[in-house]
Amino acid sequence: MKRKFFLLVTSYLLLVTLLGCEAFVRKFTRKPKKDDQEGVEMVLAPQEYKSTMTKEEKYRQYLLFWKSWQDELITSLSTGNNTIEPNTKKQLECLDQAMRNLMGMRGLLNEQAGQKLDVYIGQMAELRSNIEKSPYGFGFSMERDFHKAERIRMNVLRSFSYNDIKSSMI
Repeated sequence: MKRKFFLLVTSYLLLVTLLGCEAFVRKFTRKPKKDDQEGVEMVLAPQEYKSTMTKEEKYRQYLLFWKSWQDELITSLSTGNNTIEPNTKKQLECLDQAMRNLMGMRGLLNEQAGQKLDVYIGQMAELRSNIEKSPYGFGFSMERDFHKAERIRMNVLRSFSYNDIKSSMI
């Protein structure tokens, strides 16, 4: 009786051990990498989609984007006075994006209004060179740049809002 019981328990333990080993080995072995990209076609020539926006919508969008980038620039210039190291890279990126949107607005205006906007684009370029030249972005030049950016924002919003400029659009 004891012998049968001992053989039965031993055979069950051996069976569980052998069955468990395969799962254990399977669980901790590396699976081969499969190429999931087999069914996906590679795009060789991307398609360009035509914009369905009117000139009014484009101008308003450029103005909105410019305003948000200009606000971000002003914020980074104002916080730069209080922090140990101002983020010059962020300031330059904000300036580049703001200038790009001003250039987009410029493309939608007639020559006379475009020349007025060129003044502000030039001031933005001058502001960019001031920020690039400042070795650490501290001190008086930072405050001057902050006030200059605010002045540009105020003047552009006053002179180039859509209601004021819609007669000058191409």
